[in-house]
Amino acid sequence: MPRTFTPKVVTANALLKGDAVWLTEDDRWSRDMAEAELIEDEAHAQIRLLFAEGQPGVVVGAYLADAQAGPEGPEPIHFREAFRTRGPSNYAHGKQAEAVK
Repeated sequence: MPRTFTPKVVTANALLKGDAVWLTEDDRWSRDMAEAELIEDEAHAQIRLLFAEGQPGVVVGAYLADAQAGPEGPEPIHFREAFRTRGPSNYAHGKQAEAVK
């Protein structure tokens, strides 16, 4: 029996800065997962992933991540993706430094 498709977002790492980014519906890369396009169709998800993989000068390591609709936009389901939304973990800078203020 086929598995039910779980909604996804396309995520990758920004090539120049290395931080996590998510693909928006209007083809931008955002550092805020809430701005990501929540994809609920498997065929569309594959098309969007191919679009992301076609930008090797912008992002690396693009993949589909499980997500769910939230009040502010897509939210992570798994720990790994929740962790990536908080930014690098080696020291407080970027998203982590902003949260400390």
